[in-house]
Amino acid sequence: MGILIQLFLIFLKIGAFSFGGGYAMLPLIEREIVNNKSWINYQEFSDIIGISQMTPGPIAINSATFVGYKVAGFWGSFAATLGVVSFSFLLVSIANHYILKFKESKALGAALMGMRPALIGLIISAFLSLAKGAYKDFKSVFIGIIIMGALLSKKIHPILVIVIAAVLGIILY
Repeated sequence: MGILIQLFLIFLKIGAFSFGGGYAMLPLIEREIVNNKSWINYQEFSDIIGISQMTPGPIAINSATFVGYKVAGFWGSFAATLGVVSFSFLLVSIANHYILKFKESKALGAALMGMRPALIGLIISAFLSLAKGAYKDFKSVFIGIIIMGALLSKKIHPILVIVIAAVLGIILY
């Protein structure tokens, strides 16, 4: 099977089975792209996540685009991005037609309530996986603590957080 078809199908699967947004997709992307296919290594995956967070747009789409480009150039980024958005596009198009019926559905409400804890688990899993590679020494832990403290104590814009972290990185490293 060609690399473009593989990229499309893998990201279609990731898009279809990841509920809760881009951060919930990160463990699946890591498993498929880093562990199963070995298309990129863990350091490259961490870099792609960092770049995806700094660029405009959803992290899942940005990650798919960057991974696809790394693996197979422009057409790889096109195939991966198309794959990750296709299921959601189809689902939203269908759901839009029936949205009024689903709005009051107790079964749908119960299903969504059951998925929320799973979403948090996926996000924590992504955090722990990324933390293993990011926190390599005392300086990186220090930057993480400073940023977390700033985020929890004040409403700081994410761009400012990235700039502060970059400045701390320049100073400490």
